[in-house]
Amino acid sequence: MSAELQASRQDATLILTISNPGARNALHPDMYAAAIETLSTAERDDTVRAVVITGADKVFCSGGNLNRLLENRSKPPAVQAESIDNLHGWIEAIRDCPKPVIAAVEDIAAGAGFSLALACDMIVAGASAKFVMSYVKVGLTPDGGALWFLTRALPRQLAAEILLEGKPVSAARLHELGVVNRVVPDGTVLDSALAWAEDLAALSPNAMERIKSLTNEAQANSLAQHFESEKRHFVESLHQRDALEGITAFLEKRKPQYK
Repeated sequence: MSAELQASRQDATLILTISNPGARNALHPDMYAAAIETLSTAERDDTVRAVVITGADKVFCSGGNLNRLLENRSKPPAVQAESIDNLHGWIEAIRDCPKPVIAAVEDIAAGAGFSLALACDMIVAGASAKFVMSYVKVGLTPDGGALWFLTRALPRQLAAEILLEGKPVSAARLHELGVVNRVVPDGTVLDSALAWAEDLAALSPNAMERIKSLTNEAQANSLAQHFESEKRHFVESLHQRDALEGITAFLEKRKPQYK
């Protein structure tokens, strides 16, 4: 079987499964274009309310395929540069997706697999799952936005430890540091992520999209710029149909039904 990104649905949740049998779900360039296209389609599909990214056979992703990287040394540098551009396109598609994206991590998230998990809005991990930025072990530097994400999620010294040592970090430690949202028993990760996605799917899609946008902007904007953006989104949301349903449902003491 070849490396592929499998797409399926469970109710309002789109499930993207990294599958590369025999290679611990190592990434392949063919996956990148498929992921970007699938997320773009989901963005326009109102029936999709949440996305879960997982790995086949209870393994999340072991990162890049070292044999393929070794082969690329004999090719023009532009070949590897294009592959990284496409990986970064997937990362950007996750960040820009207006729907909440949850990583369901079992066993290992290594290298670019760790980057993929960090790009997601939330991470659910198995109790024995390990996360590792192992680039330094093979004389490489991180890609997939790993360094950008870690230096914003952690104090500089802790990010440096993870990036410079290249040693596995437990799900429990990352949970304590606030990088992993939930740690659940091994074998229950996907079910837990899907249950969380179902809860999120019941909330306002308009508010969800705007909150994600504000969160992304907040990392670059000044407080004054953020105030202006908050004001615009609030006023626009108030005059959108989700606010009418949400406020009315609250006052009527019932669950809102967002469409």
